[in-house]
Amino acid sequence: MEISKSHWYSQLYVQVLIGIVIGAAIGYFMPDIGAKLQPFADGFIKLIKMLLAPIIFGTVVVGIAKMGSIKEVGRIGVKALIYFEILSTIALVVGLIVVNIVKPGAGMNINASALDGSAVSKYSQAASEQGGTIDFFLNIIPHTFIGAFSNGVMLQVILLSVLMGVALVQMGETSKPLINTIDLFLQGLFKIVAMVMRLAPIGAGAGMAFTIGKYGIGTLLSLGQLLVALYITTLIFIVVVLGTVARWSGMPLMQFLRYFKDEILITLGTCSTEAVLPRMMVKLEKLGCKKSVVGMVLPTGYTFNADGTCIYLTMAAIFIAQATNTPLTFVDQMILLGVFLLTSKGSAGVAGAGFVTLAATLTTIHSIPLVGLVLLLGIDRFLNEARAVTNLIGNGIGTIAIAKWDNSFDVEACEREIAAMKHEKAQRKMLLAQK
Repeated sequence: MEISKSHWYSQLYVQVLIGIVIGAAIGYFMPDIGAKLQPFADGFIKLIKMLLAPIIFGTVVVGIAKMGSIKEVGRIGVKALIYFEILSTIALVVGLIVVNIVKPGAGMNINASALDGSAVSKYSQAASEQGGTIDFFLNIIPHTFIGAFSNGVMLQVILLSVLMGVALVQMGETSKPLINTIDLFLQGLFKIVAMVMRLAPIGAGAGMAFTIGKYGIGTLLSLGQLLVALYITTLIFIVVVLGTVARWSGMPLMQFLRYFKDEILITLGTCSTEAVLPRMMVKLEKLGCKKSVVGMVLPTGYTFNADGTCIYLTMAAIFIAQATNTPLTFVDQMILLGVFLLTSKGSAGVAGAGFVTLAATLTTIHSIPLVGLVLLLGIDRFLNEARAVTNLIGNGIGTIAIAKWDNSFDVEACEREIAAMKHEKAQRKMLLAQK
């Protein structure tokens, strides 16, 4: 590998980190300006989102078509769903245990009837529009083939991708020209992603400036106990649960975090895991995960394996109950846990997905006052940073784990990629020292 003689500040993660620090400073010292910078962050995310549907479609189609076996597609899908359900359940239980031990809402003694629920009306409306389980599965089927792409609904795109991939497998040798064309088109899309990612420092910095400028540090202090509890809980989950899975997979957690540091920082600044999905797919393939596994598992995990969101859901719900002095029995909490196992799977692609899912659940069970969501509005953006980063790490490690489970993970390729990363880092340090 040829080592670039570039300066340290040319590295993407350094630029993103600088952008986040500058954005935080603008938001704190010039909050009016900071609050107006959100369009820059939104623009960056939209540039990535416009590429997601064709990238997912192309990756899944090419991956399945090159498998040559429909049974292999079904096997990977079943393993992915089993893994997602187990990890999501663990995340929900971890959040439930910690919030009952720490009790961040205890002592607030807030009268629910005195809260103004108008601020959460749009979330409760979005929650009601989500419908039930049957509607969720029916919505996976797009109205038209093109509609799935124009609306950017990930599960619809995955469904069409799987169907097309299976169809090309059945066509045999005659499908090769089309497969090669889609593969070539996919390479062009990834070149566009590389161009767009140059704007990542601006997007991350603008997102951080907006967050602090609009909501302020004071908001953090007022509900700091819940914020700290969530961040500590997600850290414990990442280190203990995901760390254990990572070790079993042959990719130690610290190596994973160092390898994906760019994507983690971008997610932290933009609160969007979708902004780095294309890069995650490319880098997971470089690490030795089979292309077909990455194409099927990672995008699907964005819907079914939101570990950070699961932790947030149980902690936020119990926090509202504690703050409003709403008594919950053990049975009540188990019912809440069961409902979250279903509702946490249907929030992908919805603006403020975690908040909408929480609203949908509280609307369903009625034991916790929906109006209590007002308490979370001010810090939801900060809470979203923790859950987005956890979701990203969880899906990355999950993809490697499922590839390992399916014997589709090349450990030697992973070791070579990590060794190359370490060598490049050492060479860069040596070049900087010489300067």
